[in-house]
Parts: sequence; structure tokens; C-alpha cells
Amino acid sequence: MTSPKRRALALSPSRASDYKQCPLLYRLRAIDRLPEDKTEAQVKGTLVHAVLEEMHGWPREERSYPAAVKRIKPAWEAMLERDPSCAAPIEDLHQLFVDARTLIRGYFEMENPSGFDSTEQEMYVNAVLPNGVPVRGFIDRVDVAPTGEVRVVDYKTGKKPLPRYSADAQFQMRFYALVYWRLFGQIPDQLRLMYLKVIDSMFLAPSREELEYFERDLGDLWNKIESDGKAGAFRPQKSKLCGWCSFQSLCPAFGGTPPPYPGWPGSVADEAN
Repeated sequence: MTSPKRRALALSPSRASDYKQCPLLYRLRAIDRLPEDKTEAQVKGTLVHAVLEEMHGWPREERSYPAAVKRIKPAWEAMLERDPSCAAPIEDLHQLFVDARTLIRGYFEMENPSGFDSTEQEMYVNAVLPNGVPVRGFIDRVDVAPTGEVRVVDYKTGKKPLPRYSADAQFQMRFYALVYWRLFGQIPDQLRLMYLKVIDSMFLAPSREELEYFERDLGDLWNKIESDGKAGAFRPQKSKLCGWCSFQSLCPAFGGTPPPYPGWPGSVADEAN
């Protein structure tokens, strides 16, 4: 009996962040795919994203704050039906709904969704860049103006980072700007991160030169991941984030032992060749 083929690897903003933080963390999440408990913040973010995605599919005149709030509970029930484990980190369901309502209120204070039509919500992208880097992920929202300008939008339900800690957020948005450009031949005119909790945004306007440099950096990063993957040598890297790591008991830096390496599963780029 043959074992099922494992999913080919591709780079996403979250997996890139994992590798830069700790190569072993990347391995355990992307290659071993070990299960992790959900956090309340993750579940809350998923719930709010689901409501906003649904709302942008309604006719303009129906996109109101009260109408969106009414969809919180049905969206939660749909989440539970798809994945009952979403309930595990939630200690107070009423508070979850209150927090979701507050975040949606933050969204409505930042823009009026009845004034425009979004082109795509939760847009799945899966491609191989010209330099051979396989990429995939979901873009929260893409807006294309009647005059042709493109805006890529990402909703954030946590705190807005201080400027010196904003590198990961900017990396994510440049990643999606690059992928959008390579897929559709147009560089987005604006990247917007909407921090719903604090009713504030981060705006970026990428240039072709900036994205070409970023693409080269992604190529260097992917080469390191691929080299580690084929050698089976993902080293641990200690940092102040280790205290929040789900895999500390498996980390040699803390006296643990990782599971046997399952081998490099290959990538989307390999399958395309």
C-alpha cells in the first residue's frame, strides 16, 4: 500500500515569516505539518474576515453596519460546522461576538463599503514566479477602480505594530503585490493594511524596482529553504518569540527531539517542470 502524496510546497507570507524566525519552526509547520491548537485571536480574525467577505458580496445598499453585525452569529455557526475545533480556545462566546462587533464597527469607521464594489474577496493565488519561486496564499480583497487603478487590501484584527516592528506586515503586502503583478501584469497602485482594532491604516505604493528587488530576496530565501529541505537540516533559532512556540518540547534548543524527518516533499515549481 503506497502512502498518499504529500502536498507540494510553496512560499506564503506566513511560511516565509516562520523560516526567517526559525528554520525548524518552518519545517514542523510546512513539512511535518504538525497540528497546533488554535488561539482565540486566530478564531476571532477568521470570524471577522468571513463577515466582511460576505458583506462585500451584497448589493451596495445592503452593506450597512447593522446588517453586517447580524451575520456574526451565522458566520460563527458556519465556522463550527466546517471545523468544530474553532470552539476550543473560546472561553466566553458572548465576548467573542462583542469583540467581533467592535472590529466590524472599526471597519465601517474606516471606509464606506456602499460607495464602491470590490473586485475580489479572499482571492486565492497559486503560481511560480519567473525566478522559480513557488508562491501561494489568499489576498483579503482586491479593488479595481473604474479608471483601472488596483488596490490590494488586508484586514488586521490585532494591534498595529510600532514602525520598527512593521517589517512582517510590509513583507506580506509586498508579497501579494508581487504575485498580483506577475499573474496579471499590473503593479497594484496601493497596498492598504486596515487595522480594525485601532481604526488606522498602513499604506504602501510599490514601484517596479522595489518589487524586482523583493523578488530577488524571495529567490534567495527560497533557495535556503530548498537547500535545508533537501539536506533535512532545519536548525532551531532561539529568540524572544520562543515562549509562544507550540513546538518548544520538540526543539533541541530546549532539550527536545524533533520527530524523524519525513523528507523533502518537493514544490509546486518541481511539479510545473
